[in-house]
Amino acid sequence: MSKHTVLLLGSGGRESALAWKLAQSDNLIKLYIAPGNGGTEQYGENVNLSPLDFPAVADFALSNGVTMIVVGNEDPLVAGIYDYFAGDEKICHIPVIGPSKAGAQLEGSKDFAKGFMMRHNIPTARYLSVSAENIEEGIDFLNSLRAPYVLKADGLAAGKGVLILPTLEEAVDALKEMLGGMFGKSSATVVIEEFLSGIECSVFVLTDGVSYKILPVAKDYKRIGEGDKGLNTGGMGAVSPVSFADVSFMKKVEERIVLPTLKGLNEEKLTYKGFIFLGLINVDNDPMVIEYNVRMGDPETEAVMLRINGDLLDLLEGVASSSLDSRKMAIDERYAVTVMMVSAGYPGAYEKGKLISGLDVPSESILFHAGTKQTPDGVVTAGGRVIAVSSYGNSKDEALARSFATIEQIDFDGKYFRRDIGFDLD
Repeated sequence: MSKHTVLLLGSGGRESALAWKLAQSDNLIKLYIAPGNGGTEQYGENVNLSPLDFPAVADFALSNGVTMIVVGNEDPLVAGIYDYFAGDEKICHIPVIGPSKAGAQLEGSKDFAKGFMMRHNIPTARYLSVSAENIEEGIDFLNSLRAPYVLKADGLAAGKGVLILPTLEEAVDALKEMLGGMFGKSSATVVIEEFLSGIECSVFVLTDGVSYKILPVAKDYKRIGEGDKGLNTGGMGAVSPVSFADVSFMKKVEERIVLPTLKGLNEEKLTYKGFIFLGLINVDNDPMVIEYNVRMGDPETEAVMLRINGDLLDLLEGVASSSLDSRKMAIDERYAVTVMMVSAGYPGAYEKGKLISGLDVPSESILFHAGTKQTPDGVVTAGGRVIAVSSYGNSKDEALARSFATIEQIDFDGKYFRRDIGFDLD
């Protein structure tokens, strides 16, 4: 394996976990994180760069001998950072881990993703894409469905573009509001979906476009309140492994979803070298796709990275060089969990700049900073999701007990966390 200088793009808990894992590689020369957060400098060097400023990213990469770019979140991928590098002879030698702009439509457009699934016979809910031109057809489709009703903004909406409405009247009103600009341009098209009843999980696939490896499965918890009540958030915690995702279930996932997805990408000539996130639902022990994402999930990454035994940088080099099948990866049998500490008021309005204490107290957990900032006075809160507290355990409960014990030692004004992560798993 070659030695690498890596530029990791992003600033959240997911990027903290990726940085933690990359920093363990003996073949890492230097790790830059752009822009990073108050905790990522323990793994590398933070760089004041916007991941969406492609010329600035390219200049930095050239000036600092970067040999690989790892993209944490979806925005640069959907905007075409892979194509920007691949299409410029001065920087095309620097591989970007992630799909092309066309491949990133799997996340960037719900309408494209649903059409892709239909074209390649990948199990998913019935749907109809609606714009202002066919709103009456959309209302008729809503009338054909049973409550509750699922409406999704076609484009990226910072994780907030999905509405689940209990009554037909509310669904019709919400459809009109979304098409009228509720989420700006992102909801100029709305995907109406049949509601699927079951339990969800996240399956992550790493692919070089031909070969692939299935990473540890996780389940995340998005609601702010315990018992999965209240507003949707970016994610309040995660657990890996997932009890129902057993050998039989995962065989179905691989045969019915993973393989047809990769085959479809190749048939449609969509360049894809990176992570595929399959948001799945278990319907009577059959997996169905709720959504694709084109990067790792957050907060699932903060649990999944703990369970990858092996060199992540080596795996990513295999992606870049189309030799992933020759790279080794094992999975840690232990449980890994993450519990997210968040700011009071999140996911609504919240205050920033709250001093965080207890970060240096020894514990059995790994702290992945998400919304934090270094100041002369110490580390302060700088986001809604503040710190992901991740722990190993021989059981789910043991791992969770360790995270909760660590959380008791960490304090900031208004801290909140869910005490029931994993409540619906055996």
